[in-house]
Amino acid sequence: MRHNACTLNLATLLDHRATLHPDREAVVFQSTRLTYGQLNALASRVAHGLRSLGIEPGDHVALSCPNLPYFPIVYFGILRAGAVVVPLNVLLKPREIAYHLRDSDAKAYFCFEGTPELPLGAMGREAMADASECRHFVMLPANPAAAPPAGTLTMQGLISDQPASFPTHPTRTDDTAVILYTSGTTGQPKGAELTHLNLSMNGALTRELGASVYEHGPNARNAVLVTLPLFHSFGQVCQMIANLGAGATLVLVPKFEPAVVLETMRSERVNFWAGVPTMFWALLQHAGATGYDVSDIARSLRLALSGGAPMPVETLTSFERTFGVRVLEGYGLSETSPVATFNQLERPSKPGTVGQPVVGVEVACVDEHDNPVPVGERGEVVIRGHNIMKGYYKRPEATADAMRNGWFHSGDIGIFDADGYLSIVDRKKDMIIRGGFNVYPRELEEVIVTHPAVSLCAVVGIPDERLGEEVKVFVVPQAGTSATEKDILAWCAEQLAPYKCPRFVEFRDALPMSATGKILKRELRQAEVARMQQAH
Repeated sequence: MRHNACTLNLATLLDHRATLHPDREAVVFQSTRLTYGQLNALASRVAHGLRSLGIEPGDHVALSCPNLPYFPIVYFGILRAGAVVVPLNVLLKPREIAYHLRDSDAKAYFCFEGTPELPLGAMGREAMADASECRHFVMLPANPAAAPPAGTLTMQGLISDQPASFPTHPTRTDDTAVILYTSGTTGQPKGAELTHLNLSMNGALTRELGASVYEHGPNARNAVLVTLPLFHSFGQVCQMIANLGAGATLVLVPKFEPAVVLETMRSERVNFWAGVPTMFWALLQHAGATGYDVSDIARSLRLALSGGAPMPVETLTSFERTFGVRVLEGYGLSETSPVATFNQLERPSKPGTVGQPVVGVEVACVDEHDNPVPVGERGEVVIRGHNIMKGYYKRPEATADAMRNGWFHSGDIGIFDADGYLSIVDRKKDMIIRGGFNVYPRELEEVIVTHPAVSLCAVVGIPDERLGEEVKVFVVPQAGTSATEKDILAWCAEQLAPYKCPRFVEFRDALPMSATGKILKRELRQAEVARMQQAH
């Protein structure tokens, strides 16, 4: 037993709200409507179920699940047991899932059964064969009433006889709560360890952003539409954690489809929504093309948040005008839990900026020697504060490199103006942001170069009107081979999650190189941009 330790378990947010208003709706998904009391009881049953499997405080438990009630149930059940949640992108393929299970040292894996279009359960089972240390596979069935496959443990089977209360494990503030996988230009994804304090504070400051437009009191109604994937830091923290902590109602949509989103906003009288810029663009396009009447939505909607990539000013102003709502843009990374800066309701927004640092967080722009650059000049964005991760799991060198001189180095290039508003103007890393998803060229290159027809390749982001950036791969073919663009794209679709797959392939005899043999991706990007401009 630890004495005199400062305890804080993120799951106590759910405990607290279930005590205050057990009968208020916590989660809505189609015809399923769970109260805070019910959600709390189900999370407790999951915690008991984990104990029955031998999962102890500090053990790691992976979770693959789209935006369904299963996600918060399992997520808070894992935390309540004192274990660590490892959320996985639901678009990963078996090879990628297995890597994450092995790298995170997961001892159990909750996996949604999936659909014919996305057979997540089958892919998860296949991955388990290559992750021998992960001993327990728990299926989250698409149809809970259906008989489970022989030999398969379902969540219903795990929790059916378990008690509805479980004493939340007293984790310390600096204990790891969640490992979020992110990547960089140096290969395989890395697990950012986020603590109970990181996530509790980030959820609280996100709530504070909209506090003045929340309803308050015992009969308050604050409906939050969740279209961002809950496995991603933005949806997980800025929507799920922030709003369950506020006693709001999460309205879950597992797949972003403009028609479905607009109708859900109308029928559920949604008050708050967060998305990436391409989602805002898609809603505007759909409403404009179909003549959808957004007046009912505008009457309910009080605030919208945007992140993940810079939003074009025209999209932001058009959305605000059409839906009659303020849109606040912010900035952060998985390693910063995620929020680092945001535009504030109390101050005028500056379109094109990501606002000012949030409370308790310092942000600076520095040169290559970590010296602050003057206002108005470009520098790498560095961050420190309560939101910074403990480090990359099992990667002390990568952690030390990112945390130089007491600051987390983002790899993004920013400019502060005279009022302290930050603009993100470039990226030091080669990361591609495709429709709000981060795509890391080095990871793709290491897979694509294993194709028998590929001798050398380089992956770059090219401008795209709808998604911001698209993924293109330049390939130097192996001598004597005759693969086509179609062959390479089809092969990539088998090896990589859909959002990572290149959409264009260009074959070349050689790639531009520096004197030290480094592929000059900037030249490739510049040539592609010039070609596209000429085409227009």
